[in-house]
Amino acid sequence: MRVFPWGFWLLCVASAPARGDSGSKARSCAEVRQLYGAKGFSLSGVPQAEISGEHLRICPQGYTCCTSEMEENFANKSRSEFEAMMKEAGRSVQATLTAQHRSFDTYFQDLLNKSEKALYDAFPSMFGELYTQNMKVFKDLYSELRRYYRSSNINLEEALNEFWTRLLERLFKLMNPQYHITDEYLDCMVKHAEQHKPFGEVPRDLKVKATRAFIAARSYAQGFLVGSDVVKKVSQVSLSHECTRAIMKLMYCPHCRGMSSVRPCNNYCLNVVKGCLANQADLNTEWKYLMDSLMVVADRIDGPYNVDAVIGTIHMRIAEAISNLQENKDSITAKVFQGCGNPKISTKGSSTEDKKRRGKVTLEAKSSAQALEMLVLDAKGNLTALKTYWITLPSSLCSKKVMASSASDDKCWNGMTKGSYLPEVMGDGLANQINNPEVEVDITKPDMTIRQQIMQLKIMTNRLGNANIGNDVDFQDTSDDMSGSGSGDSCPDDVCGKRLSKSPSTRQPETHAIPKQSGHGINGASSRSLPSASLLFLLSVAVIAPQHLWR
Repeated sequence: MRVFPWGFWLLCVASAPARGDSGSKARSCAEVRQLYGAKGFSLSGVPQAEISGEHLRICPQGYTCCTSEMEENFANKSRSEFEAMMKEAGRSVQATLTAQHRSFDTYFQDLLNKSEKALYDAFPSMFGELYTQNMKVFKDLYSELRRYYRSSNINLEEALNEFWTRLLERLFKLMNPQYHITDEYLDCMVKHAEQHKPFGEVPRDLKVKATRAFIAARSYAQGFLVGSDVVKKVSQVSLSHECTRAIMKLMYCPHCRGMSSVRPCNNYCLNVVKGCLANQADLNTEWKYLMDSLMVVADRIDGPYNVDAVIGTIHMRIAEAISNLQENKDSITAKVFQGCGNPKISTKGSSTEDKKRRGKVTLEAKSSAQALEMLVLDAKGNLTALKTYWITLPSSLCSKKVMASSASDDKCWNGMTKGSYLPEVMGDGLANQINNPEVEVDITKPDMTIRQQIMQLKIMTNRLGNANIGNDVDFQDTSDDMSGSGSGDSCPDDVCGKRLSKSPSTRQPETHAIPKQSGHGINGASSRSLPSASLLFLLSVAVIAPQHLWR
């Protein structure tokens, strides 16, 4: 007959509030009042000493220094503070990626600007009227190259072909001023001249090299911006109601219990934050692919695609092409006349031709290869450091922001009182939170904002994969890519695992298959029986309680 009263008494003791050595004397709430006021709240209605806590909805319902209003205010405060922590961590990553983009963008634009300036400085004296009467053709070329690099919807090969065609038409007329050459004749001339290579091998060689270099450069620059934008959008995702309660319990409930000096247990903090950031951790796979892909393309830019040598010498290749045309003028003209017929003699005479003999091309390009090498090394170091950002974020927040105790501390805040924390730490990602003892997570409802950002990472990685093998891609606004339209940039499930194309000379992140979201980690998580661990903890407290009350 005494079994029920005894068991009931054990439960009462187990849930009793922690009291100080002063026995039944109510503990002062001075520390909580100071904290509450420092957070900007009015001290009106704040207890001077502990009161009964049956009114609490988040914190343990023992003796407490918090009223219902204080608990609600602390919950809202913890929510805003944790979201601020997330944004601050995100801003650090954004700053790193933005700085890398700015460094490379400055370097690349400087290369292009120097090449254009060298052309404007040298060509008047080298080619005379052949240049001065065709300045717009050269200016248009560099404008098109810049537009392409800035992700305008331009076909780079067509832009280069158009440049050589326009230049040939203009130069052919200038070199044959004694003839009246109509537009129809020029069309015929272009068709016949192409097979005779009036500019030598320069147009074909430059098209191959410049296209690969520009594709790699703009994809590389865009990759940093996409990564930064993903971090920004994910950092703005609001906390769930369940997460807010868990964060409040982690950060402010010890203050309500009169334990302001007791730090949260490290593993307790990890479970709370991993539960709150479950969706964010699912970015990890695609995020790593993006970081790897950027590093592979960086090696291409500084290696086979040789951006410094290609972009920095565009003016020299154009000068070489014009010199080839000048040297082969007579044979090219004869072959054109043979194919298109002799044009009519012009009545305006031939006084406009620049007869002055020009020397061989002596242009030089100042190499900035060392600067590019340093940029790539710095970028790869930062990208490597950022690869694990999403899965190391919980431990980073717990150690640096929440100021959790060490993992071995057995006198830390465990969510109920000062002691050790028994439940094991959950894995990373949404599926692994099925048995999270601290945060109730619905693993069947992933956050759609974060899923959209995962898709953006896939799209950008595929673009970098194309750039790695020299394939052009359509750089329209990435928001359009969500519909699956565009130049094959969408990422169907049967293709997403195929990352950068294999090449024996490069590192390939594509060798890692992407796990399907629906099955990731569920079996491993469900095999653990965490509720039983929590039950063992409560029973152990109940057994010890009659002999040693909390101090």
